[in-house]
Amino acid sequence: MKDASSDPGAPDHRSAPRYLWWLVTSQRRRIAAGALFGSAWMLCLALPPYLLSRAIDDGLEPGRWTALVGWVAALMGVGMLNAWLAIMRHRTMTRVRIDASFRSVQVVVRHATRLGGALPRKVTAGEVVTIGFGDVGVIAQTLTITGPGVGAVLVYVAVAALLLTVSPLLAVVVLLGVPLLAVLVGPLLGRLQGIEAAYREQQGSLAARFGDIVGGLRVLNGIGGKEVYADRYRRGSQALRAEGYRVGTVTSWIQALGVGLPTLFLGAVTWLAARMATQGDISVGELVAVYGYTAVLVVPVSFFIEGGYDLTRGLVAARRVVRFLALRPDAPDKEPTSGGPEAPAVLRDPETGAEVVPGRLTALVSARPAESAAVIDRLGRFAGSAATWGGIQLDEIDLTQVRRRILVADNEADLFAGPLREVICGDREVDEDTIARGVHAAVAQDIVRGLPRGLDSPVEAQGRNLSGGQRQRVRLVRALLADPEVLLAVEPASALDAHTEAAVATGLRTARSGRTTVVTSTSPLLLDQADTVHYLVDGAVAAVGTHRELLDRRPDYRHLVSRGAGDVGPGRTNDETTGRTPSRQEAAR
Repeated sequence: MKDASSDPGAPDHRSAPRYLWWLVTSQRRRIAAGALFGSAWMLCLALPPYLLSRAIDDGLEPGRWTALVGWVAALMGVGMLNAWLAIMRHRTMTRVRIDASFRSVQVVVRHATRLGGALPRKVTAGEVVTIGFGDVGVIAQTLTITGPGVGAVLVYVAVAALLLTVSPLLAVVVLLGVPLLAVLVGPLLGRLQGIEAAYREQQGSLAARFGDIVGGLRVLNGIGGKEVYADRYRRGSQALRAEGYRVGTVTSWIQALGVGLPTLFLGAVTWLAARMATQGDISVGELVAVYGYTAVLVVPVSFFIEGGYDLTRGLVAARRVVRFLALRPDAPDKEPTSGGPEAPAVLRDPETGAEVVPGRLTALVSARPAESAAVIDRLGRFAGSAATWGGIQLDEIDLTQVRRRILVADNEADLFAGPLREVICGDREVDEDTIARGVHAAVAQDIVRGLPRGLDSPVEAQGRNLSGGQRQRVRLVRALLADPEVLLAVEPASALDAHTEAAVATGLRTARSGRTTVVTSTSPLLLDQADTVHYLVDGAVAAVGTHRELLDRRPDYRHLVSRGAGDVGPGRTNDETTGRTPSRQEAAR
């Protein structure tokens, strides 16, 4: 049995039942122990009625006190054994549940990591959260039916055999009655599976919407859309509540029948046994035994119903996990046939005609930032294209080599929680001098000085304890310290004031001197540092040159980078133009 804390193993995600079976076989010894304890516990539940009947018939009724004491002692011994078995069963099944929960969480997280940049395009964050916090718990609960499951069947057969020695009629009633109870609940379990699946889907969708609202709350406030999105979320929440009521209605019927039907069954069998006792067909001790046997049957019968309920919900949850595990990373159209160019080489995007010369700082400018960002996605191989590197098509190059040598620094890239040093260095060993140079190039000294413990200060997930401009500079420091052969940066300074932006532009050029760097921006402060500027119009390169050359030749370019504040002639300095570049989220709107 593998330890889920170190290696969860390879899940079988061909279907929901196969996934549940994989969880069972992953801890087969523990589940076997739980089934053993559960079976022994349930079988021992059937012994007290027999011992009690013997104490009455052999000891109490004839007045044989020695026999009475012996049977009572045996009854107490069985009670103590059953208490110990119940404790061991509960402890074992708790471990089964925890192991299944952590194992499922690990395979989900591992697969999310494997999907990488394709994850947001294939599944919403709300769906992942719902799986991680809701479905995983339901699946873990489902596995607990493996413990008493075998025991329930054994007790059912054992009680029927014991009743056969008392009365064949009672044995037949029990043998036929228990399956009838299961049949009565079956349609409700089928209905539950359907509405539970619909409820889970709506829950994931609503969680995703909530995440979108929180992520864009400041933007929504700025454009006055907060109330609109709040109203949509409110309507979605009400619809989810109504669906939850439907699930609750069916669940309440199942749980009520799980208690009520066995009780009615117990009453019917007891009434029949009492009639037989008054007619002299069975003794008083046998009447007590029949009552006890039937009372014991309430446990497995209730378990059959509750187990069916748990299994139904578990299959719904497992189906969602399986669907997530079936997602695949964006696969290349061709099998990798190359490790990439041996020396720095030209990157080319045939779709726009943009070419990135090695060792130079290249800027992409477009009135629609999404266009220039799409070029970055293609050159970084985050989108399928015919882009080439050194004449070799990117999708023919081993992806590991592409990721190692080409880094896309997205302005919306995640920041993980941890000390600032780990946030900017990752798992690399970086000396203090190199860190200091990276921090200086990104003009992030004030961030380090402003935190209570400097580089050892904690940064919250997504940099929530930092401002927008600070987060942007931290991302830039992280990209510079990675020191890739090719750096593709999307809007690296869009959230900064003009003074800081000018310093960042100078620092970026200095830090990446002699290395291939591409930035997307419409800021003249950054563009003036570029060796080459590609001006995109309608998805194609309309002009190529330096920033000042394009200011002279292209009035539309001049108008774009000045953001309508007036034409920027060749005699004007960059300090006079402080146009801002919208983020990718703003561009999308």
